[in-house]
Amino acid sequence: MATEFKFPDVGEGIAEGDIVKWLVKEGDNVSEHQVIVKIETSKAIVDIPSPTSGTVIKINFKEGENVKVGEVLAVIGEKSEEAEATRLKTEEPKTKNQILITKQRGIAVVGELEEAKTSGAVCDVCRLAFPNQQKLSEHVAQEHKTQAAAQSLATPAVRALARQYNLDLAKVSGTGPASRITEADVKKAVEFQQQIKPEAPRVVKKYDFFGYVDRVPLKGVRKAIADNMVKSLFTAPHVTHMDEIDVTDLWAHREKEKKSAEQKGVKLTFMPYIIKAVSAALKNHPYLNAAMDSENQEIILKKYYNIGFAVATEDGLLVPVIKSAERKGLLDIAKEVEGLAQKARDRTIDLMQMRGGTFTITNIGSVGGLFATPIINYPESAILALGKIYDKVAVVDGKIQIRKFLPVSLAFDHRILDGAEAAAFVNEIKKYLENIALIIS
Repeated sequence: MATEFKFPDVGEGIAEGDIVKWLVKEGDNVSEHQVIVKIETSKAIVDIPSPTSGTVIKINFKEGENVKVGEVLAVIGEKSEEAEATRLKTEEPKTKNQILITKQRGIAVVGELEEAKTSGAVCDVCRLAFPNQQKLSEHVAQEHKTQAAAQSLATPAVRALARQYNLDLAKVSGTGPASRITEADVKKAVEFQQQIKPEAPRVVKKYDFFGYVDRVPLKGVRKAIADNMVKSLFTAPHVTHMDEIDVTDLWAHREKEKKSAEQKGVKLTFMPYIIKAVSAALKNHPYLNAAMDSENQEIILKKYYNIGFAVATEDGLLVPVIKSAERKGLLDIAKEVEGLAQKARDRTIDLMQMRGGTFTITNIGSVGGLFATPIINYPESAILALGKIYDKVAVVDGKIQIRKFLPVSLAFDHRILDGAEAAAFVNEIKKYLENIALIIS
């Protein structure tokens, strides 16, 4: 028995995806749980396994096409079903006309109607009544349609209803006794007909008043980012607090430990230090590790510290999450950051590796820039943007020195916390980053 292989719900509210690559073709044998297609969602490229073993009878979507959750990606069945499908596809009808009976519930059923046996006689009579060839053809077509409809079981009231909507009863499958067509069948067929009514073609201009333009479809990760940013900005009232942190000692410590970390196969950047400092500071500032439950009018204070960090990819920003960051050592975090960042760039990251975040860090300094007004990774309550570390003249213990400073910008949800709490949180991060021993001991 053939199985409809549908695009499953992969969670996170994902409703659609784009076919990246089919790993099988029609006619191939597949086994249950074998990955047969890669689909790009708004979060990642996911491997979709076959729900059953059998032969791929039909593939319904080409690579690059968009598919909605619940739509049939392919049909998997037995060899005999593949052969029958091929025969029906190639066999020319001889004495019967195949017609489409219905497409209700997304299933197409093919039925057959006998050729009108009196079609020749009708044409002979009509040649005298309709000397005009076009009028004759229209009349013959209507006569055939009437004969086909006559074979459909339906009451006069149902037929009248069908005529009202210009519906061909020969294309409707009856659900009543002896396959009689009911009023409900007609109404469902009309609803379906209205749903599949083709839209007018969209005219796309390759130029505007001033010159030529390119149009890039808003889809995949970029569309997800756009939707989430709009939701965040129009839901949470954003406020941004900015400050600078003296990271001269941090810079020296990282330079000292970098070679040792490389010998252990770990690339040590500044991000692990920031993650350690943030996770430590969040313990004393729970409203920065929170989310708003608008429906129940509650602030959810989370007692676990999962720190997300933004990674720039060709398709947009992805946010892998370091789970339970407060329990992990500096090098463990560094190794995990490097691995997750590479997976994000390769689009091989698992959805679970991007779920469960409670606070997000984004690094604008890697591409230049000091301060920013980042948009909160909704529904979290805050996001920290890191600027470029730069040299600055400062007075330390009464002496003028050149120190290294890290600009930071903290955007927060003003419904959940106020500016004083945000400033206190940044001050605690400063304490940890200016005294490295507090977070690496």
